[in-house]
Amino acid sequence: MIETASPLSAEDTRILIKAFDRLEHASFAVKLTNVVGMPVEMTLKLLPSRWYQRFHQVAEACMGQALDTIVSNKDRLPGARVPGDLGHKILGMAVGAAGGFIGGPALLLELPVATSVMLSAITEIAEREGEDMDSMDARLACLQVFALGGRTDEDDAADTGYYGLRLALEVPVAEASRYLSRLGHAAVNRGKPPALVELLNFIARRFGLVLSEKAAAQMVPLIGAVAGAAINHMFIEHFQNIAKGHFSLRRMERTYGSAVIQENYARLRLKSRGLPILANHSPSF
Repeated sequence: MIETASPLSAEDTRILIKAFDRLEHASFAVKLTNVVGMPVEMTLKLLPSRWYQRFHQVAEACMGQALDTIVSNKDRLPGARVPGDLGHKILGMAVGAAGGFIGGPALLLELPVATSVMLSAITEIAEREGEDMDSMDARLACLQVFALGGRTDEDDAADTGYYGLRLALEVPVAEASRYLSRLGHAAVNRGKPPALVELLNFIARRFGLVLSEKAAAQMVPLIGAVAGAAINHMFIEHFQNIAKGHFSLRRMERTYGSAVIQENYARLRLKSRGLPILANHSPSF
């Protein structure tokens, strides 16, 4: 148990630790290795070079579609359409089985469907954690999950953690939120302003990394429908775990204040790296 910097309840301290593990130790590539039987870096070499650009284009299209969904669906976001975490995993497995069975270019058709399933799962988790889904801030927080789930080598080199990524997203999210709150769905239909372009590009770059890992694993010869379903199960579960960590922290920030939760999170990061925790430590992200 960590020594908290403020009086978090015992239950919220436990939730904070679990959120930290989900957000800082998530590796989709490592999980894929257990399915395909080889490091994902090796499976990526199986992809033709032209496919990498295609995956980035697909990621951009998926994020554009997700943005359109969260802005235009005013009454109910898609989280209510499928019951629970398990329901989303089963639906994702069905989509993955079809992609694994057909293989090849069919994977590019599967990815937008799988992304829609994930957006549904993410918005349901957000609702469970008490987010006001009528607010544009909460809706864009759902979109942020796609960026939080794709860690890069540059992140590891710079030791960029969860709050570092949120800080990087802060300005584009704030500008996009103001723009969308003012114009609503009309903002999506007209030409996208720099605020939306910057946000979507940032998220798509990170989400595209996970898409390429998933597709590379599914293109391993003889991977088949069963393994395709298993990969999609992990794909959905990966982003569900990121969403649970993200929105549980946001819930506690509403209760205790952002500074309190960030300070306690920073203490966990120091402890995980074996560094001393100074009294009255203030996080810097």
